[in-house]
Amino acid sequence: MENKSLPVPLMWRLMLALSRLVVFPLCRLRVSGQIPGQLRGRAVILAANHVSPFDPIVMTAACHKAGVAPRFLATGGIFDAPIAGAAMRAAGHIRVDRNTTHVADALPAAAEALRDGAMVLIYPEGRIGLDPWMWPERGKTGVARLAAMSGAPVLPVAQWGAHAVFPYDTPKNLLRSTLRAMRRRPVVQVRFGDAPVGLPAATGNTGAQAMKATRLIMDGIDETLIHLRAGEMETPHVVDTTRTPDYSRVRPRPDRATHP
Repeated sequence: MENKSLPVPLMWRLMLALSRLVVFPLCRLRVSGQIPGQLRGRAVILAANHVSPFDPIVMTAACHKAGVAPRFLATGGIFDAPIAGAAMRAAGHIRVDRNTTHVADALPAAAEALRDGAMVLIYPEGRIGLDPWMWPERGKTGVARLAAMSGAPVLPVAQWGAHAVFPYDTPKNLLRSTLRAMRRRPVVQVRFGDAPVGLPAATGNTGAQAMKATRLIMDGIDETLIHLRAGEMETPHVVDTTRTPDYSRVRPRPDRATHP
């Protein structure tokens, strides 16, 4: 599990292996798809949907199972924690200080990692999605801008079911959620996309390019997620009642009548 250009830090190797042990008693992890052969050992942006506070641990375990070790863009609060922050820095992850004047610093840092040959994972929604039907909501343009800065391809990744382990309002009622998950061990799925998103050639102004590319990236995540949501294309089987739906970032989809 080592990139040809950028060695994987020991701390990150340990965290990847440990994630499998953390996930096992809480859920049954199912990983499908695979990183296309031509993308292994090179700079790649993994763009994933976000449904639960448990997602990063699930994604870490899925990446370990898939044999890849992407650097995560993670919220700055984690880096400020005494133990977790030190581990995140030692693992080579990239800090994102949302809603501050330093938020823009994350993209150059991620672009530098990509130029060094790293694989980078980002949640383009920028938060746990609040789409009423739990489909990916309208994405931020950061992934598209990072792809333009670095020239790295964007591979969609879909995950589903982590909300049945830890709901939106975690860490509230954390013990209750943990015990319930250990008793039920719900299925949590991660699927790697079949191919990178076909991004448009650079035409028009930069903002318009980024918005168009973002729509294509979110569509790619949608198409990957469809494979995981058989039988629950509309209302999810597990409804997270702690989420307050936000209609302001619902993405228009031509198949909304069939798939919400």
